[in-house]
Amino acid sequence: YGAEIICLQLTSTDPNGLDRSSEEAAATVKKVADAIDVPLIIWGTANHEKDTEVLKEVCEVCQDKSLIIGPLEEGDYKKIAASAIGYKHTVIASSPIDINLAKQLNILLNNLGVTEKQIIMDPTVSSIGYGIEYCYSVMERIRMAALTQHDDKLQLPIICNIAKETWKTKEVYMPEEDDPNLGDIKKRGILMEAISAMLLFLSGGDVMVMRHPEAIKLVREMISDLTA
Repeated sequence: YGAEIICLQLTSTDPNGLDRSSEEAAATVKKVADAIDVPLIIWGTANHEKDTEVLKEVCEVCQDKSLIIGPLEEGDYKKIAASAIGYKHTVIASSPIDINLAKQLNILLNNLGVTEKQIIMDPTVSSIGYGIEYCYSVMERIRMAALTQHDDKLQLPIICNIAKETWKTKEVYMPEEDDPNLGDIKKRGILMEAISAMLLFLSGGDVMVMRHPEAIKLVREMISDLTA
């Protein structure tokens, strides 16, 4: 499908699910990293205790791969960031949708020794119909602070995991007979993902984690039209 970056989401390590071990996860990540020639993002489960264990193991096993590791949140950033520094990986600083919390986490990571070049911001996003307007507003504020106030703590790339947010909504899977106004079920999720991604690009996002090939195709076409 011509992916420019691969995002491997370690869902099976979730303690509330299959609870696979850190060794299993790291071995899988290594196989994927060895098989591709594009950047690789590793996304944990946001369970602080398990992510610390798993992502530290991944950092060590894939120490020569320059991975992008996340999400690092206030509850687990110290140990994961230390491993990322030691094995030369980039980290995803994930914070609730708030400009001050985003900046604070970037500063905390800097204080640990993570440079700005090793940080990608994840301000936490949502899809259309689930508060994307607020996400748009906060991301705009981050970008304006970086550009007009020259705030170097916010002059960092922004990643948006919109696939995860879009494809868990009930509207994507609701049968047409339950609500005909939602339209064709085969196109609904694709359009929700594509429109959400474009809105987040327009508000200052740099990297979109997307899932459906047709949604990705639509976004690429829109970007091409806007930049022609």
